[in-house]
Amino acid sequence: MNPLAQQLNTTLAPTVAGRLLSQVGQRMYFPKGIVAQSAEASAKATRFNATVGMAVAGGNPIMLPSLAALLPSLTSKEAVAYAPTGGVMALRTLWQKQILQKNPGLREADFSLPMVIPGLTAGIFQAEELFLDPGDEVLIADMFWGNYRLIIEGRRKGVVKTFPYFTPGTEEPGFNIQGFKEALVDAATRLKKLMVILNFPNNPSGYTPTKEEARAMAAALVDAAEMGLDLAVVCDDAYFGLFFDENCETQSLFSYLAQAHERILALKVDGSTKEDLVWGFRVGFLSFGCKGFTADHYHALLQKLMGSIRSSVSSSPGNSQHLLVKTLESPTYQAEKASFLQVMVDRYKKVKEVLEGKGARDARSLLRPLPFNSGYFMSFVCQGISAEALRLALLDKGIGTIAIGTEYLRIAFSSVDVQDIPTLYSEIFTTARGLQG
Repeated sequence: MNPLAQQLNTTLAPTVAGRLLSQVGQRMYFPKGIVAQSAEASAKATRFNATVGMAVAGGNPIMLPSLAALLPSLTSKEAVAYAPTGGVMALRTLWQKQILQKNPGLREADFSLPMVIPGLTAGIFQAEELFLDPGDEVLIADMFWGNYRLIIEGRRKGVVKTFPYFTPGTEEPGFNIQGFKEALVDAATRLKKLMVILNFPNNPSGYTPTKEEARAMAAALVDAAEMGLDLAVVCDDAYFGLFFDENCETQSLFSYLAQAHERILALKVDGSTKEDLVWGFRVGFLSFGCKGFTADHYHALLQKLMGSIRSSVSSSPGNSQHLLVKTLESPTYQAEKASFLQVMVDRYKKVKEVLEGKGARDARSLLRPLPFNSGYFMSFVCQGISAEALRLALLDKGIGTIAIGTEYLRIAFSSVDVQDIPTLYSEIFTTARGLQG
């Protein structure tokens, strides 16, 4: 094993992170090679810098004039130069400030400086690579984004374990705290370590736990840690901030877990993708938090993450990061975000209104809406009809939806103008009744 990796392992050995590291994670380190030497040269090479493989003229990267005309607010360095492996430092510090503003339960010393990753999918993958070995279990509620399975089972050969997302057999179901507790206790009696992925607002259900549910979830994780289970808890905050109901917990679960227990390593995966409406920019962030961690522990973890990034995607897009720095610093940024949030609130309210109407009531025996209070989506449980058959029938009418297995139909109301929502749902109800045997 490389001596640099061994040194990082020694630093992390007394902590939960050291015990959680996968075999790949143990081998990871950030090499003192081209990238590190280039960074040193950027600071000290005042005469000539012959380190980075870029074409430079007059000290600045060469940029095609036709491209420069499309990006007038960026210098050539901002537009086309390589970004640092860990991300543009100005963006990392700005995002950390954003996290603190949105999660008042956190303090700056509670978690690492966020590291830039090329989208939230990459964040999930990096977490799995660092902390998941083949055969290791990952606990997820049964309403989950399908790409989790591809990453966990397809790439890492892990094992997906699920529990029912919603409380079974109740008139007004909420997050299934009891099922979550039972799954954690079961894991604690069998395993030494476990990864848990928590995604709120949830894709595909659109449900965010209440404050009471969030506290109960954190307590359940602490109880499992007290039983001796080492936990890597990934908070997938892809849709963070899109909360439409006053009962939603508007802080990330990360704020509950970053200092909860010495056996809980919390990972926050978030980004501008949905929060700032830049889906194709591919800029996400990964942060770590753990009770008792020192600056040296966080540094070691970030070095391992940088090694994983360097050996897979090299770095995230630089121009996207510099554009986001300027956006986050804009004096109109907060007002613009508030305006967008109102658009989503209006669509959410219109869907709620439609679901209380006669068409929804007439179709209730076929399509039962699951609770939703946030995010981009809501879902129906299909009863007596196949979700896939309904999806195909709707597609024949020019309407796109997502079937999740045969049971659930997901509707992204985020992508439908508010005035078109009644028509969309009317077509869904009519089509469902047409499939009834």
